[in-house]
Order: sequence, then C-alpha cells, then structure tokens
Amino acid sequence: MATRILEELRWRGLIADCTDAAELGARLASGPVTLYCGFDPTADSLHVGHLVPLLALRRFQDDGHRPIAVAGGATGSIGDPSGKSAERQLLTKDQIASNVASVRPQLARLLDFDRAGNPAMLVDNADWTAPMSFLDFLRDIGKHFTVNQMVAKESVRARMEDRDVGISYTEFSYMLLQAFDFYHLCAAHDCMLQIGGSDQWGNITAGIDLVRKKLSKGAFGLTLPLITKADGTKFGKTEGGAVWLDPKKTSVYRFYQFWIQTDDRDVVRYLKFFTFLGQEEIAALEAEHVANPSGRVAHRALAKAATDLIHGPEATIEAQRASEILFGGDLAGVGESTFREIVGEVPTKDLEVAKVSGGISALDLFVHSGLVPSKGQARKDLEGGGLYLNNVRLTEVGRMMGGADLLFGKWLLLRKGRRNYTVITVA
Repeated sequence: MATRILEELRWRGLIADCTDAAELGARLASGPVTLYCGFDPTADSLHVGHLVPLLALRRFQDDGHRPIAVAGGATGSIGDPSGKSAERQLLTKDQIASNVASVRPQLARLLDFDRAGNPAMLVDNADWTAPMSFLDFLRDIGKHFTVNQMVAKESVRARMEDRDVGISYTEFSYMLLQAFDFYHLCAAHDCMLQIGGSDQWGNITAGIDLVRKKLSKGAFGLTLPLITKADGTKFGKTEGGAVWLDPKKTSVYRFYQFWIQTDDRDVVRYLKFFTFLGQEEIAALEAEHVANPSGRVAHRALAKAATDLIHGPEATIEAQRASEILFGGDLAGVGESTFREIVGEVPTKDLEVAKVSGGISALDLFVHSGLVPSKGQARKDLEGGGLYLNNVRLTEVGRMMGGADLLFGKWLLLRKGRRNYTVITVA
C-alpha cells in the first residue's frame, strides 16, 4: 500500500500537525492501521463543523484503513475545555444518552460499516469508562500524568490565565478521559492513530504518552485545521445559528443554500475539504470559477456533493428544484415536499378559504400579502409586468384567484419583481 492518504490530506490542506509524519507515513505504507476520532454528543445532531474529521475518517477508510468513530457518552458528560472561553453547561445522563442515539445514524451515513476487510466501527466511550471506579481511574490512569504536564497544555493554560473564568477540576480532568480512550482502543483494537481538530493536539499527545507508558507501544496523532471563512468569521454559523446535519433542525433546502452561498474566496478550499471530488475535477472547477465566477459552477458542484453526501441525491434534487423556484423557475412537476421547503423559507400569510372559493382579485391578494401597500400600487406593478402568481406573470388587471389556482389545494405563491416572495396559506 502506498502512503496515498497523507499525500491526499496534504493536497487538500487537511494536515495541521502530525507526530513524526515520516514514521507515520512508513507505518501506513506497511499495511492497514486502525485509527479513531471522537465526537462528544453535546447536541442531538452533528453540524457541518464535524464534517472535516468525519470525512477524514472516511478518506482513511477508502485508503484501506479501519476507522473507529467514538461517540463520547463519557467525555460528553464532562465537557472539553479546548477552544472554549467558558465552562460548558453540563448535560444530564439522559440527555447524553438521547444525543448519542440521535448522532449514531448520522455517523453511520458517512462511514461504511459493512465494507469487506475494513468495516468502520462505532463505539461509545461510556462503555469502558462508566464501569471503572473513581479510585481505580486515579490509580491506573491518573498516576501516569503530572499536574505540571497537564497545566502546560494550551487548552488548560489559556483558561487558567483568565482569572474571571478559570477552569474547574471537572474540565481539567478531560484530557485524562480522552487519553484513556486512546489507551483502551489501542489495547482492545490495536488502534494506533488518533485524529481530530487542531484544538485537540494537547489531548491527543496525552493519549500517545499514556499508550507508551502502559502498553509500551508507539502511537500517532494527526490534527486537522479548524475551518474559518475568508472574512475571518466562524465556519458553519449562519444568522439562524449552526448548520445541522439533521433535516429537522436545518432543512435540506437551507443546507444546500449554505454551500451555494459560500464566499467566492472559499469555494475551491471547501471543494477540497468537504467533497470526495478528485484533483482533476477540482482543478477544472477552479479554472472555470476563475474564468467565470458569476456562473457559480464551483458553488453548485460543492452544494450538490455536500448535500448528496448528507441527505442523498433525491433530497438534493428537491433542494435544487426549490432553489430554482425561488429564482423564478417553472412549478410544473414540482412535488409537495419540495414546495414545503419553500413555505419554510419565505414570508407566509393566512387567508380564509371562503375568500378564495368565492373569488378574490389579484390586486386584493397582493395587498393582503404585504408585497404591495395598496391596490393602486398593485395595479401599476401588474401593468409593468412585475407581479407573478405561482411564478407565472399576471397580465390581466381584473384577474380573479380561485380554488383552481391553489397549489396542492392550500397554497398560492406570490412574487413581486425578481426575488420578493410571499406564500399565501389557505385555511
């Protein structure tokens, strides 16, 4: 086996730090290795910020190695101080158990658990941590760490230097729990590599030390860069909050739009980070993006690849159709589920069914929608060709709306100009 995976990660800009890269490369070249990455279940869904390490696990699996995804039922109950300026709100055991159950199918979507030869594994670190008593943990794990060593870690030192916040003993102990994970996985599954975000470097090297001391084995750590936007803001956040993988928390349409709206300066980087497109494909997209950025070909490729991966091709097609509709596309053949995506994305107004069944003028309907302030203005906009019903331009001032105009028996899509929409819900 060649050391393709490290070359691949370097080309994609996905290596921040690595313990002895030359030795790791030689070990990867000699045969498959087992590696892991942990994900603390602090919410009932993963978000796009988790994708870089998850996809890295998949990249290793595609290169012939065996990935382990660790759901942090134990570590999640403590809270990782890395990269945090304040103590996390502790979750109850029931909340953590529920979050782990919700996250499991999302992990399973990104990793292949049935692949012959190197199937992925999904484990919960509560399974080996919870049965261990506090005294046994202190005797068997804690004695291998000095306070001096722990305080020197960046994640701890930064919090200790902030006198207003500080760090609790609970979070101070987090690196011991993560180190215990690495030790257990090495002993039970011959896991020799841990990957994670660059803020995990201190925790990862603590685990490497524990593996060496207790098992007399060499182990490796590799960190991935924390992704930021070109404007310096945090990746994965929008005005509505985090972009979740669960469609109940972030609709497929919004998920697709998140990628479509990527800054021009970031789109090629994100194609490398978040897709499995190869070098030639990405180079071609980059060339087209440079030549014609307004064509947004690279953005559409990114949005399609990311949405296919998380939600499947059928859901991507619906998100694409919904996007087309909001750019004035034809409604012919659009399914109700696709239209529901639109209903959640634009302003809505209710209208009594009696007013529709009895007939209501287009001018009155647009005034009711709030798209125009008066019938006089509605008349001017209609005569100027700027009013649309169900994405069809209205041409008759006396046009009446009735039940036959309803989409799926309950909606009317009104549009003024190119992008001003309101959905009328008939109830």
